[in-house]
Amino acid sequence: MAQALVFDAKPTRPPPLQETGIWQWVRQRLFGSITNTIVTLLCFYILYLIIPPIVNWTILDATISGSNKAVCQANPHGACWTFIKVRLAQIMFGVYFGSHPDELWRPILAFAVIGCLLGWLLWPGAPRKPQVGLFTLIGFPICAYALIQGQWLGLPAAPTYEWGGFLLTFTLASVGIVAALPIGILLALGRRSSLPIVRGLSVIYIEFWRGAPLITILFMASVMMPLFFPSEIDFNKVLRAMIGIALFEAAYTAEAIRGGLQAVPRGQYEAADALGLSYWKKTILIVLPQALKISIPGIVNTFIALFKDTSLVAIIGLLDLLNMAQSASRSIEWKGYDFEAYLFAALIYWVCTYSMSRYSQHIERQLDTTNRS
Repeated sequence: MAQALVFDAKPTRPPPLQETGIWQWVRQRLFGSITNTIVTLLCFYILYLIIPPIVNWTILDATISGSNKAVCQANPHGACWTFIKVRLAQIMFGVYFGSHPDELWRPILAFAVIGCLLGWLLWPGAPRKPQVGLFTLIGFPICAYALIQGQWLGLPAAPTYEWGGFLLTFTLASVGIVAALPIGILLALGRRSSLPIVRGLSVIYIEFWRGAPLITILFMASVMMPLFFPSEIDFNKVLRAMIGIALFEAAYTAEAIRGGLQAVPRGQYEAADALGLSYWKKTILIVLPQALKISIPGIVNTFIALFKDTSLVAIIGLLDLLNMAQSASRSIEWKGYDFEAYLFAALIYWVCTYSMSRYSQHIERQLDTTNRS
């Protein structure tokens, strides 16, 4: 005899809650329990105490008109952005361009060109990306140096020791990144080489440079490097700093890439060997592209740290963005506005590093070959 199926009219458990929509998210995540409600209200109260004074000081009560310190002294309750407006050229481009406003078009044009080149590379449908990328890495630095320095083109000479501010920070960071990446690739391959001499030299180089602070490297590059060259060879401080930063950063980049090489499945190496590929073909066509894709987060993290560490060049007398802003705020005309200077420099650092981080995530998404549902 077949048993009749009996259905309970009342559900044994409540139906699932609707989790779509901003209000449902707020109710469940912020006010889902008594503890969450108390913590949420406490956080809102702290933000109420912090955000309005910051907005008032930075925007509502701030001073941006005028061209001297008197207008800021008349309004002591707000930020003095007049100081940033007056000293903007000096903070961004250094002493020379701060005192020669008629030559500002040279660094501005250089930054405009690099912005166009990067925009071209970021544009998905842009043609000739390899050629544009090669020019950006090799041709543009030479052209930008000739334009900004000026002497090669018959313009008024702007010596590199008078460069400063964001111009110097960007120059040191970009040269360090471009030079450190290929050196780091070679060092990472050398550390995993089967040749004992190559592997030993790579290990010694990496461990030596990683074990020394960057301040020490910059000091040695500034003081000791000229002693190893004839007196007629002149290495200015900027070039010495570039060499020291590039060699130092290459060691950290090599370790990030070595982690990517170790993460490549062993089957990829065996498949390349089965096809009869030589070592360099196997490395360039199969292993290295996968390793670099895996290493993108570590490499970009290293480059972001490099961009911020350029402020250490103050040890050898160079005024980067942070130190130039500090120097401008401690001048006789604008003494006492250090906070505005530090806040402006921090904003530029954040914009640049955040852009690097977002661009690396964009590259990761473009190179992602996994199948996601």
